[in-house]
Formats: sequence, structure tokens, C-alpha cells
Amino acid sequence: MSIRRILIVEDQIDIRRFIRMTLEMGEHELHEAADGESALAQAQALRPDLVLLDVMMPGALDGLEVCRRLRADPRHAGLKVLLLSARGRSEDLEAGRQAGADACLVKPFSPIDLLGRVEAMLEAGG
Repeated sequence: MSIRRILIVEDQIDIRRFIRMTLEMGEHELHEAADGESALAQAQALRPDLVLLDVMMPGALDGLEVCRRLRADPRHAGLKVLLLSARGRSEDLEAGRQAGADACLVKPFSPIDLLGRVEAMLEAGG
């Protein structure tokens, strides 16, 4: 299996570290961004297979807007997007679907839940 490129977009460094430590168990190339602007720039440069995208971030672009922009760019046609949200109400999940996310994981989540979701999404991506 080829090494998959994953972009972790999370403004809170402790959560970003937790995600990185969890995903380092697998054979992945991991990259990080702390806000929406740098997430878009890195997505353009890296062409990741999967983006783990925090919904609520400071700055001009929240996770939903980053997701919409990634979906609008044909260069990211095969990209999988997993939203990470502290809000798990049905309307929040629906907003993620409307923005184009493939799935949503509600915080707090366990390492096992995260790994399982990431592996399933990467396998589904080919």
C-alpha cells in the first residue's frame, strides 16, 4: 500500500499533537496547518489524500469555508475531507455535509475512533 498524505488542520496545538501521535501508528505522511489560510496553501502544494479539518478556527476561514473551497477546486477531485467538530447536533453535521465533507467526527474522540475513520476513508479512496 502506498503511503498516504494527510493534512491535519487544527488550531489547538494539543489536539493537533494528539492527532499526529495517533496517526503516526500508521504508514502516513503527516502535515499540519493551524488555520484555514495555511490549510488551503498547503493543500495546493501537497495535494493530500485526506484532510482532517477542524470546523471552528480563528481567522477569516473556518473549516466549513475551507471545505467549500477545496470542493470547488477541480484539482482536489479525489480528496477526502473529515471534519472535526466540537458540535454534534444534527444541524451542525448537516452544515458539514452541505460544505462537502465526506464525514464528521465529533470531539472528543478516541484514538481508536480516529484511526478507524481515517483508515476507512483512505481505503474507500482507492
